[in-house]
Amino acid sequence: MTNHDVTGLLQHWSSGDQQAFERLVPIVYDELRRLADGSLRQEPTDLILQPTALVHELYLKLVDQKRAQWRDREQFFGVASKMMRRILVDHARQRLAGKRGAGAAHVPVEEALDQPAETSRTVLAVDDALKRFAEIDPERSRIVEMRYFGGLDLEEIADLMQVSRTTVKRHWSVARMWLHRELEQDIHGRASLEGN
Repeated sequence: MTNHDVTGLLQHWSSGDQQAFERLVPIVYDELRRLADGSLRQEPTDLILQPTALVHELYLKLVDQKRAQWRDREQFFGVASKMMRRILVDHARQRLAGKRGAGAAHVPVEEALDQPAETSRTVLAVDDALKRFAEIDPERSRIVEMRYFGGLDLEEIADLMQVSRTTVKRHWSVARMWLHRELEQDIHGRASLEGN
């Protein structure tokens, strides 16, 4: 099925056609599953969330999108990445609330941005930094969201955003530097607070 067909189904769904949603789900399921796989590919037992479970939670959230005005495939997968991010963050918060930090491992900042969401603490730290980044650079923060939480590679992001891979690569580099600095400051800030 073409992007045009997916866009048509999304637009019919926006108009209240529930059958369009039912026809859309099998078409996008494999791609959503692949996104979830990418997002969770190196997930240790800290999160205990499998790709299929992530897609199913995403499906439940999508069903509740009664007022969404779907424009196209890019918007749909952008929203899907945001929803996956919220699911992972909520799940990480629940895990930390249950553990209260027991057995938490430190993840170097360099690794945090080069790997998918790995631990509950990493997910929350990146989410907090990304919220701050979105306030100053929404476009680059979308790239981080799709890459880190959505598991997309740079070429897929370029296709979805309809920009060149070079542009996405440049934006990703700038975003990584900014987030690296923020996460380092968070780590050093916590360490100095804990030392007091």
